[in-house]
Amino acid sequence: MSNSVEYKSTKALYDARASFVTNLECSITGKDDYKAGEIHGLSEAGRPLLVRYDLDAIKNSVTRQEIENRPGGFWKYREFLPVNTGDAMTSLGEVMTPLMPLNYSVPDGCDVIVKDEGRLPTGSFKARGLALAVSMAKELGQGHLAMPTNGNAGAALAAYATYAGLKTTVFCPDDTPIVNIREIELQGADTYTVNSLINDCGKIVFEGKEEMGWADISTLKEPYRIEGKKTMGLELAEQLGWEMPDVIFYPTGGGTGLIGMWKAFDELEKIGWIGSKRPKMVAVQAEGCAPIVKAYDDGEEHAPLWEDAYTHAWGIRVPIAVGDFLILRAVRESGGFAIAVKEDHIFDCRDRVAQKDGVLLCPEGAATFAAWEMALENGQVNKDDKVILFNCATGLKYPMPETNQVLDKNKPIDYNKFK
Repeated sequence: MSNSVEYKSTKALYDARASFVTNLECSITGKDDYKAGEIHGLSEAGRPLLVRYDLDAIKNSVTRQEIENRPGGFWKYREFLPVNTGDAMTSLGEVMTPLMPLNYSVPDGCDVIVKDEGRLPTGSFKARGLALAVSMAKELGQGHLAMPTNGNAGAALAAYATYAGLKTTVFCPDDTPIVNIREIELQGADTYTVNSLINDCGKIVFEGKEEMGWADISTLKEPYRIEGKKTMGLELAEQLGWEMPDVIFYPTGGGTGLIGMWKAFDELEKIGWIGSKRPKMVAVQAEGCAPIVKAYDDGEEHAPLWEDAYTHAWGIRVPIAVGDFLILRAVRESGGFAIAVKEDHIFDCRDRVAQKDGVLLCPEGAATFAAWEMALENGQVNKDDKVILFNCATGLKYPMPETNQVLDKNKPIDYNKFK
């Protein structure tokens, strides 16, 4: 089925009925009187709002089989999403991202599968959250969106917002990979680099809200990016025959995807589509920026600012996360753990997986492989566990090792070197 036909088919689902959203709820206090259909940022307590649904109505409205028979990517889970109309739905031709078993870069008998999010529009899993954030901004009449980014989120915001006819302003740390900065600007966003980290870029967005009137689309500072990232859990459940894997390794910066998947599994159980089994959720960070790991190890519910954050896995270089307690709760409730990996281990794993399995992981995705190796050695996971590693972006966006194998056409070729 062509993308245009798939889009029309999916759009019809939205035009057929309103969403199943009932209200929004503060994630830390439980206050649940935040009305659907209104513009919201953080709760009164300064914490993320969670979208709640009439799950009984969803259960009576659609079956797993109907979902499986629908074409397209994450918009097929329409009943679990907050967008009301097809006119607001903003799609760039999303696909269901594949599961790629690793065969040669893991020991015999290991069941390690990469979910390759780099196949989505703009080449990363940020497409999921930003598609929903942009669609809801359009539905709610917000015309100017702003955000801080380490790269991929800004690219997704720029692409989806431009396609939806909305204005965007994006702030990046000045050492963000140049390909990210250029793609953000090229796709229509007013793009600025800042001589600091993403949390300071976030301050610029926050402090400019009143003067500029823009909507702050920072991680978890509006309610809908988490709903888009939730589709990773919905999609994974469908791909695995509505069974859960044993362990999920997730590269954790702001942690929206980890939180979103945990929310998805809860909603699926409540409507009877999965059982009570949950995967161990593992938050993966780099040793140079590991606030969640430190809080987990210290038994804390919140993770203070990590000073002098450093890693070339830029997507997980997030010194402080507004949803820290939600990440830690999901990890602990699942029986999982948080783990930090060394910088050189990340890039060694990136290279080995590419050379042995032909799967080009982004640095953040490679961090999950490194974390799995550590956890296997430490006995935190078993060899026969079904493991999902999230590769959050295409490795093509990142610097790669130089090649130095050169042939001189003016000299005889020694074909023995090719053996």
